[in-house]
Amino acid sequence: MDKLNFLVGVVGAGSMGGAIASGLVASGAADPSGVMAADPSEASRAALDELGIRTFADAAEMVSAGPDVVVLAVTPQILPGVLAGLAALLAERPALSLAAGVPLATLEAALPTSRVVRVMPNLPVKVLSGATAICAGSRATAADVERARGIFGALGSARVMREDQLDAEGAVVSCGPAYIALFADILTRAAVEHGMACADAREMVLSTMRGVATQLLESGEHPRAYMDKVTSPGGTTAAGLRALEPDLFLAVEDAVDAALRRTDELAGK
Repeated sequence: MDKLNFLVGVVGAGSMGGAIASGLVASGAADPSGVMAADPSEASRAALDELGIRTFADAAEMVSAGPDVVVLAVTPQILPGVLAGLAALLAERPALSLAAGVPLATLEAALPTSRVVRVMPNLPVKVLSGATAICAGSRATAADVERARGIFGALGSARVMREDQLDAEGAVVSCGPAYIALFADILTRAAVEHGMACADAREMVLSTMRGVATQLLESGEHPRAYMDKVTSPGGTTAAGLRALEPDLFLAVEDAVDAALRRTDELAGK
């Protein structure tokens, strides 16, 4: 993998921001000297300090230190205050916002001299298997988009999308790790109810999920075709799928709809 030839600064080193900063180093895309991060939490900074990443308690101090790209990894609720404090310092620089439901128009109004890009990653970026949607603002250049692709492509899959697609991507992909973890927990509990040891069931379920994802990604096969390989006529899998699919489909649709409603609420729609 080619190393990034620019300095990345991450504002907010919580679960997502910390995963981005540490993931860039773990992937080999950046040396520790090529990443910096700011967070008021001493514990969050300490975890990155151990990797050799330069950290700051104050975001303005970090931005003043000269990162070429600034990743704004803060929640929508605190983003307005962060933008107000950094707007002048981010002039003529690309700013990548991770805030769900905050549109480009709002970001560009708050950062009138910055080149804004919206990015919607998910937590598996920490293990270099994330998925990120990227959308350029009106002032962002092709080079800014490529830098965003370089950062998040090092952490998994990164795709450029239209802004009207981002909310759906967030409700499915950004929320997806929690949905999938819930499904793993439910399968594990079902196994325990029928006599398996919890630790054995959890390990085998998670190994199976990893294997299915790997096979589907590597083969490019449609999930339905993969299901056919596992499902014999009149067999146990066919019976299980017949019971599971209708309710599961409705539950997933309800979950995505609920996440989209909350996205609209956060955006003040």
